[in-house]
Amino acid sequence: MTYMDKTIEEIHEALQKGEVTSDELVKESLAKSHEVNKKYNAFVTILDDAKGEEVTDDLLSGIPYGIKDNYSTKGILSTGSSNTLKDYVPFFTATAIENLEKHGAIAVNKTVLDEFGMGGTGTTGHTGVVRNPWDKERMCAGSSAGSAAAVAAGVYPYATGSDTGDSIRKPAAYCGIVGYKPTYGMISRYGLFPFASSLDHCGVLTRCVKDAAIVTDGMKGQDKYDMTSWDSSNINLYEALDGKVQGKKLCYIKELCDINMYPQADSELKEHLNNFMLTLEKCRNLGMEVEEVSVSEKLLKASPSVYVVISCAESTSNMSNLTGFIFGPRGDGNTWQESMKNYRTKGFSPLIKRRFVIGSYVLQSQNKDRYFHNAQKVRRILVDTWKNLFKKYDAVILPVGTGPAKKLEGSKNILDENTAALEDHLQIGNYGGFPSITIPNGFINNLPVGVNITGNCYDDANVLNIAYALESAMDYKNQVAREGK
Repeated sequence: MTYMDKTIEEIHEALQKGEVTSDELVKESLAKSHEVNKKYNAFVTILDDAKGEEVTDDLLSGIPYGIKDNYSTKGILSTGSSNTLKDYVPFFTATAIENLEKHGAIAVNKTVLDEFGMGGTGTTGHTGVVRNPWDKERMCAGSSAGSAAAVAAGVYPYATGSDTGDSIRKPAAYCGIVGYKPTYGMISRYGLFPFASSLDHCGVLTRCVKDAAIVTDGMKGQDKYDMTSWDSSNINLYEALDGKVQGKKLCYIKELCDINMYPQADSELKEHLNNFMLTLEKCRNLGMEVEEVSVSEKLLKASPSVYVVISCAESTSNMSNLTGFIFGPRGDGNTWQESMKNYRTKGFSPLIKRRFVIGSYVLQSQNKDRYFHNAQKVRRILVDTWKNLFKKYDAVILPVGTGPAKKLEGSKNILDENTAALEDHLQIGNYGGFPSITIPNGFINNLPVGVNITGNCYDDANVLNIAYALESAMDYKNQVAREGK
């Protein structure tokens, strides 16, 4: 009998009844790790020496999980999926991972990501392309591609992720699982390799909403090493799940969801938006009110550009310490300037170097007002727009992207430029630090699609409970990927 395809509660019950031991779970998870890595290239490192832990009343005790490879892990290779850190072994562990260890959780692997989290395809990690376990010719999205693929393939019930624009929530949608990023600062970012510090969130990928609540409870907590973290000790997300949503108010945005906004829509986009409208009816049947609202189309279309400017600017600053002198393989050269240039030129992928060029350009004194400061202003307008919605509504509900996972080959030519706002609206959750969760919403052409629920800061329990109720009204809870379903 296998256990890694079950929920955390089910595995915990089996452990307490003595039906399986923690060592046996680790053995099963490691075996699946090797199998999945051969098929989908989901892992940078597999921890074959992992051992079981004592099983207590703690739901996470004795259960294996995966760590995205941009979380620092003491004594364990932590590469950020970049050649610049291909041999880097840290001397400390990220706070979020330490917190999981205190609950008895057992890490069995480090998962592949887009290099330093900068990418939405799962194709730029230094170990190669991550493939979707529903269809190997499709991408997982990114940057938490390896974590999403592993959870979807049943390697374990959960893995950590990070989300700067949609890096947990879109891979979750493409892989038919749950992706949750809590309010900014609920989980400490200490030990997470920084990409864009004002946008970066730690979070989790699971196969059901309840597991997302359990794991987040285990990861969260105020941390003296992260000044943006806050005290959430009075919040218990798992205990708050009751599925009672009668009278809750949701809204969706006409400019993103009306098929008439997309005159060149393909059949997948049409079906995706139609599925979304059917899901809104499920929300109404659960006793929630759902209303259409209007947001400036011009403002929505500006969001992707705002993200590029701010994230590239912050990443350029954050990664200036990657010189080859402090850590990483030193570059060749007769001078320190030549050595650093060689290290960064050869170590970074073309995508990363382009982002650094953009970041440096928008921060130049002659360009800063035109690009960086303007992007900050538009970010503020977008955040204020969403906060105004939260004055009336408990959450904003929207489809994730334009449909199922894109093909690894030729995907750049598929999308109509008019769909950019629909493809990238999850970034707004990062602009405002809002709690945001993606759950499965059915299938199109045998591939999973997702729906997203985003609420106001610190209202995580409400957002998760809405998602939990909606999940209960559908048939996609704890689904494990099946190629060619």
